[in-house]
Amino acid sequence: MLDIKEVRKHPEDVALALAKRGFNFDADAFEALDARRKTADVSSQQLQAERKSASKKIGQLVGGGMSVDEAKASVQEALEEIAGRLDQAESEARAVQAELDEFLLGVPNLPDEDVPAGSDEDDNSVVAHWGDVPSFDFEVKDHVDLGEALGGLDSEMGGKITGSRFTVISGPLAQLHRALIQFMLDLHTREHGCTELNVPYIVNSDSLRGTGNLPKFAEDLFRLEGDQGYYLIPTAEVPVTNIARDRIFEDSELGESGVRFACHSPCFRSEAGSYGRDTRGMIRQHQFEKVELVYLTRPEQSAEALEQLSSQAEEVLRRLELPYRKMLLCGGDMGFSARKTYDLEVWLPGQGKYREISSCSLFGDYQARRMQARWRNPETGKPELLHTLNGSALAVGRAMVAVMENYQREDGSIAIPEVLQSYMGGQTEIESS
Repeated sequence: MLDIKEVRKHPEDVALALAKRGFNFDADAFEALDARRKTADVSSQQLQAERKSASKKIGQLVGGGMSVDEAKASVQEALEEIAGRLDQAESEARAVQAELDEFLLGVPNLPDEDVPAGSDEDDNSVVAHWGDVPSFDFEVKDHVDLGEALGGLDSEMGGKITGSRFTVISGPLAQLHRALIQFMLDLHTREHGCTELNVPYIVNSDSLRGTGNLPKFAEDLFRLEGDQGYYLIPTAEVPVTNIARDRIFEDSELGESGVRFACHSPCFRSEAGSYGRDTRGMIRQHQFEKVELVYLTRPEQSAEALEQLSSQAEEVLRRLELPYRKMLLCGGDMGFSARKTYDLEVWLPGQGKYREISSCSLFGDYQARRMQARWRNPETGKPELLHTLNGSALAVGRAMVAVMENYQREDGSIAIPEVLQSYMGGQTEIESS
């Protein structure tokens, strides 16, 4: 959520910044709501003052010789009338504040100054390339054809068990999937200083509201039946970031560079806005797995932390020797809560193009304000909002797709990247049947 004080000071500047991401901020509507809130608050305060004054009159009357009972009776009618008006005024103030909060919950984060303007992925900027796109002297296959020939990918069975956009992975490909998870977790915990977490895969609405998934993106979520208000997680970002909700970290708890978490989890998304897209294979599934990184930092460290986080996601691709490119997302292509985002896109020979495999974002204090995630600044002794970041490092299913397609051989077998071989019992290839 944006800082309402800053929005009040500079509503036109906020509107201009949000226009970079294609969002129409209605400054007039905000100012009208805020004026109603102020009027309701002032009315409540005036009535509270009236009530206090009327109550004082009892003492004055007693001091003038009237009995306590007589004094109370003489002002009772006035107090009851004030109390009725006060209840109404306070109810109005709460209703207007709720409207204002709902308005601000629907406003995305302000983009960083160096985020380019643009409406969609065509306006993103290439920051870097790594690795050479492989050339093959045979006709390449995509991961679906490769997986089906190996007997390791079965979307038909996934559809039978559940429905469309679910896949059963078996045999050596299931082992490859597991090896990727273990490799990523080991890399981030042993070399990048992350603390590994295992978190609930079901969260409440407060957790989703804290990270910006609610109320804006309810249709993208899987809500469980019942009265608890529970949802399946769309990403581990939600439960992990909410560890900081309603909490104040002491400065010593943040260490030199903040708190860093790594978490493997399944992810569940309805893909409500993607009908007809990537229906073949594992690129866009309702259930998939990721290894997620979440950073909690002091505000002055967050910009550098984004560079470090994205570099750590890149390290996974470099060690797998998969060609990729790094993109700086334009305003219109960024996620709702993000201030700045890098996407990593891996080369997929089966599609002949780069596809997103990681998204690394800085949120500034946007999520922290929603969650009241804070740290105690030792210079002032006062709590201040943290900055939050997260990134996929990596999306496991897409990493497996990239390995299958980039390491494929003419006979349909797949070479196993050297860095994964120890996780697969020394196996160097997945043989064709």
